[in-house]
Amino acid sequence: MGELSKMPNIGQAVEEQLIAVGINTSDDLIKLGAKAAWLKIQEIDESACIHRLMALEGAIQGVKKTMLSDETKADLKEFYKEHRK
Repeated sequence: MGELSKMPNIGQAVEEQLIAVGINTSDDLIKLGAKAAWLKIQEIDESACIHRLMALEGAIQGVKKTMLSDETKADLKEFYKEHRK
């Protein structure tokens, strides 16, 4: 496992997906943002769920996904509803 898996919420499977879509470092993920990263993952894995989106945002913020603010969770849920396949 590499650099990405050292971030909160990022296990080996998510790290592999991120690398598969061209996100190779934590800086790449932070610059791109959780929503854009999730959309890229969704292109290769239609089962990408709201939990993965929240996990990515938590990784960027440096917290477990359960610690995201209610406002952030609501924003991500709305985004997910608009973009799920």
